[in-house]
Amino acid sequence: MHEIEVVLAMLLAVVASGYLVRVLPFSVPIPLVQIVLGAAIAVVGGSAVGLQPEFFMFAFLPPLLFLDGWHIPKADLLRDKVVIIELAFGLVLFTVFGAGFLIHWMIPGMPLAVAFALAAVVSPTDPVAVSSIVARCPIPKRLMHILEGESLLNDASGLVCFRFAVAAALTGSFSIVSASGTFLWMALAGLALGVAVTLAIAQTQRWLSRHLGEETGSPILISLLTPFGAYLAAEHFGASGILAAVAAGVTMSYVELSGRALATTRLQRTAVWATVRFALNGVMFVLLGEQLPGILNRAAIAVQETGHRSAWWLIVYAFAITVILAVLRFAWVWVTLKLLLYRAQRNGAERENPDWRVVAVVSIAGVRGAITLAGVLTLPLLMRGGEPFPARDLAIFLAAVVILISLVVAAIGLPRLVKGLAVPDEPVELREENEARREAAAEAVRAIEEACHTQGTSNVTEAERYAQAAVRVMENYRHRLKQEEPEGGGTSGESLRASDRAEIVLRLAALQAERETIFRLARSGRISDECSRRLVHQIDLSEARYR
Repeated sequence: MHEIEVVLAMLLAVVASGYLVRVLPFSVPIPLVQIVLGAAIAVVGGSAVGLQPEFFMFAFLPPLLFLDGWHIPKADLLRDKVVIIELAFGLVLFTVFGAGFLIHWMIPGMPLAVAFALAAVVSPTDPVAVSSIVARCPIPKRLMHILEGESLLNDASGLVCFRFAVAAALTGSFSIVSASGTFLWMALAGLALGVAVTLAIAQTQRWLSRHLGEETGSPILISLLTPFGAYLAAEHFGASGILAAVAAGVTMSYVELSGRALATTRLQRTAVWATVRFALNGVMFVLLGEQLPGILNRAAIAVQETGHRSAWWLIVYAFAITVILAVLRFAWVWVTLKLLLYRAQRNGAERENPDWRVVAVVSIAGVRGAITLAGVLTLPLLMRGGEPFPARDLAIFLAAVVILISLVVAAIGLPRLVKGLAVPDEPVELREENEARREAAAEAVRAIEEACHTQGTSNVTEAERYAQAAVRVMENYRHRLKQEEPEGGGTSGESLRASDRAEIVLRLAALQAERETIFRLARSGRISDECSRRLVHQIDLSEARYR
């Protein structure tokens, strides 16, 4: 019963955090509030939850990474793929080697392999923490998409480096050839399995629905189970379950462009996933806070491992590691940006030097989070000979404090850095949406005319009823084609009589034509999936009302 009470307390803490951030007199990121509430739960409860890192990563990460991959704009991800790959893989390796040597030099009591393991586990940024921070700052969309894309991919590279560093600490040997081959297998196989599992589930679900029918909640439950299936399949074959979950989410976004799901299913699924995301995001940070008291209690052992008597040296080390990570990240981003500009100029493109604050924003937005905590807690307790794993408590403590410092620095620094930063307009996005709306309206008018001829052929009275209904329904779309706003705010503002079935039939036909047009434009790449998702959601809301 104690475990159930703790879970309920954590869920209540997540709910309370949403209200607390609104009543506090100063701006505080919601993850920090949740960490404080989690620490309070541990103090009141008297003992921390026995957290199993493998279960933690399996229960929380797949659905969250799946959802991020599902919703991240694919056009922006492909456009900036070079920058994202350099940050997600190149920066991680640069950080592991640079920070690893510096940590070992700063803390001689920590073996070099363990220092590399600590550097590897703090190198990946956390997509949940990044989203929580940047959501409160007016960061340019393109920059935000780069940060989200990086955080989705660098988890695998960081955790793979962490695994090899731990193996080197246990065995005392390391093979770059074996490590490179294993890394490629984990990355490529993880991506392939994520795509394959999602496509197989989608095809199976489609076949079953066509031949046997389905319950209303079945598609929603299947979407919730898909990331776990991809994660387990990848882990079974020794691949990266994290990348498999991300790839499954990206594949799901393309599956959705088929438009086979019902409008009510999409609406209900959106609500369910929003609830799941809010709960899992919050519980992750509450768990981090709930683990902090126990980590602090083991700080005395960590102090002895550093050769100092004062516990304040641990804070000094944690701040130093945070500074090292920020400097390495700043240097990598600066050099990478200069090389990209040089390459563009050599190709004849004119590029202006960006504001230095853009580089600073990318550096500070590298927030660490639950993935770092889950990874560092998987450090083994014992060496192969039975002796304690060296500096284990020290590494866990430093990783936890680095998470807190990175959150606080980002919460304080980002709003000040982006203040006054020129945010470019998004004319392409606006043009895409306007063109999509006009083309969808034209298809809706044609669908209304066809439905009117099809439905109103039984007798003269029926034909007149459908003709009058067609005039009312098409008024909204003709205003949209003229780029005018109809009186009453459009279809959703008109009052429909329950008995006027003809108008409802025509409206549903028009909405279906609109939706098919939006999906067709998205499949052909004429509009982004982000734009199509927004427009289809509006159409689904209208259809749900008329049905």
